[in-house]
Amino acid sequence: MMTYTMNDGHTIPAVGYGVFLMSPAEVEEHLPEAIEAGYRHIDTANAYFNEKAVGRVVKRSGLDRSEFFITSKLFPQDYGYEDCGKAIDATLRRLDTDYLDLLLLHQPYGKYTEAWKAMEEAVAAGKVRSIGLSNFNQAKTQQILDVADIVPAVMQVEMHPYWNQHEMKAFLKDLNVTFEAWYPLGHGDTALLNEPVFAELAHKYGKTPAQIILRWHVEEGNVIFPKTLNPEHMADNINIFDFSLTADEVARINELPQKAYYTVADEAPDFVTAHSDWDAQE
Repeated sequence: MMTYTMNDGHTIPAVGYGVFLMSPAEVEEHLPEAIEAGYRHIDTANAYFNEKAVGRVVKRSGLDRSEFFITSKLFPQDYGYEDCGKAIDATLRRLDTDYLDLLLLHQPYGKYTEAWKAMEEAVAAGKVRSIGLSNFNQAKTQQILDVADIVPAVMQVEMHPYWNQHEMKAFLKDLNVTFEAWYPLGHGDTALLNEPVFAELAHKYGKTPAQIILRWHVEEGNVIFPKTLNPEHMADNINIFDFSLTADEVARINELPQKAYYTVADEAPDFVTAHSDWDAQE
């Protein structure tokens, strides 16, 4: 598995297994398949209501905790300074681990600058190794940077060939922030998968269009979480390290028209402001 070195010196696997919208039962069924296929980077969140299942699978794998890179995320209800510290401890408890490799602020609403200071303290205490942001725009990211002693190591955003995030990357370039992509295959959009450039390159390299897109992410330096419950697709999604795209091919892909599938609202939507009990999970 290829890794990148983040701006804090820690390494992060280029491909991870995300458990968004997976029930605890699905995590217990399919995460072991991903681990068997070679995945060691696991991306969860308290709002996914499956941290406990992730922790159980990691324990049952028989692999040492150090073999895994585990990410979780905090929702805005926990962004108050004191609340954030308690939420970090609760996530560690649910995952049954002594530390997180990466902790993200999941949504850009509420008291996120207070939360950032609490996360920095968690780094100092050894509870978290790296910290970052998810779904933050430039203005809200700048608010974090204005108070940060630790620069965000990661920015997790919607990213795919139809939405390459080059503007956001340019904004953070001097800070060497690592970008992670959700919707790396464009939310399964057949229009994206059927773009002629991907068919052409798939034929050239003996790969699928999806593998070409995932390789484009690697050439762009992105961490990716291709979602699948199919073991064959799990294997295909990490079978992208035996070829490379040329600079001209990457440039052709970057010429595709840009459009996001999801818009992050400036004001918090209802699903963000509703209070949840993260422990109410199997």
